[in-house]
Amino acid sequence: MERLLAPVKAFLHGETPSSWIEEARRPERLAVVLQDHLLCELKAAQTAVWLLRRYALDKGGSERLKGWLRPFEDRVYRPCLVKEHQAMASEVTPAGLSCRPDAPLAGPLVEKMVRLIKEELHHFEQVRTLMLARGIVIEPIRASRYAASLMQLVRSGDPWVLVDRLIIGAYIEARSCERFAALAPHMDEEVQRFYVSLLRSEARHYQDYLALAQMASPEPIDARVREIGEAEWRLIAEPDALFRFHSGVPSAL
Repeated sequence: MERLLAPVKAFLHGETPSSWIEEARRPERLAVVLQDHLLCELKAAQTAVWLLRRYALDKGGSERLKGWLRPFEDRVYRPCLVKEHQAMASEVTPAGLSCRPDAPLAGPLVEKMVRLIKEELHHFEQVRTLMLARGIVIEPIRASRYAASLMQLVRSGDPWVLVDRLIIGAYIEARSCERFAALAPHMDEEVQRFYVSLLRSEARHYQDYLALAQMASPEPIDARVREIGEAEWRLIAEPDALFRFHSGVPSAL
């Protein structure tokens, strides 16, 4: 595990504060940890779908992608519409995804983002199963400031919108990986095994996002990566009144 985490920790500007871990490990926090985790998996898939629709796919391919997400969104936002045999993550495949001829990054984006979507939706299913087994209600909850604050850093105009969103995606995936590893030893055996099983894919996701960001940029991205990384660390290290999976140091809880 340490060998897997070493590059993740080197990429991040700091490790999760112990005060967040102490709050997250409390038994009464399990419901919100799993609920927010479920929504984070869905949002990760939605982000990848947005990138593909904007920067790679033609109209037909874009419509096919929307169909992938709808059953998973229903499970959170429209449970009354959920059917017994709705689509599963295993059905996600690049087959039939047609790209625009003027999309230079279409090939790499489809290759990496389709795999990411498949894995994130599979993780969504796993978290949902854990929640149902424990009687935890599946419903929307208020999001933390984390992702929205990072999105405020995105520059206007392409390729900068794409570059910045990819770098932000890298930091979100890397922080998720680091936080799963930090929290796992303090959880019950079932959740611990699950969180450890996520580390390899989460570590690869941040590397995929970084590689795509450099492909999309006409110039080196090192300075921009560092700038966004410093902002990401401030969100993790500063006091945060709302406890969530990506929240900062617990304050006024």
